[in-house]
Amino acid sequence: MARQDAQLARDVVLALVVLSPRHGWAVHEELAPSGTIGRAWSLSRQLVYRAIDTLVADGLVKRATPKDGGGADKVIISPTAAGKRHAELWLNTPVSHLREVRTELVVKVMLREQFQLPLQPFVAKQRQVFEPLIDAINKNNSQSPVEMWRRESASAVRRYLTRLEKYGN
Repeated sequence: MARQDAQLARDVVLALVVLSPRHGWAVHEELAPSGTIGRAWSLSRQLVYRAIDTLVADGLVKRATPKDGGGADKVIISPTAAGKRHAELWLNTPVSHLREVRTELVVKVMLREQFQLPLQPFVAKQRQVFEPLIDAINKNNSQSPVEMWRRESASAVRRYLTRLEKYGN
């Protein structure tokens, strides 16, 4: 897994644990292709557990086994105070590249909804990041296939942000 993907996996898993402490399998189910977040961005079971191990090593989550018997005990993953701060910062930080819209931005919007965080201020900050990039892309009049694709993608991102602003009201 690329470093950027590993970081996104770590941040998404952390946000889910901050939202609701749970066992690793429950995180995996949320991120499976049929899961709430997995519909937009999925992660294999092995990568979920690898992200959890990294978060534990970094002191952002901790493992605890519940005391009640009743079947197989499941290790509950819960956030530390540092983990909560990190997740809040990540959820409030706009993405920096247009290519991250399909993955990180969509997931952040979905998670913000689950956290019941206001969408409008976040979309406004995201627009501030993207508008100069979109404007620069649109100034290039080249008819090369790559530049045409970049303009179309940039226009789609602008439309998406506009719709998110209306959705968040």
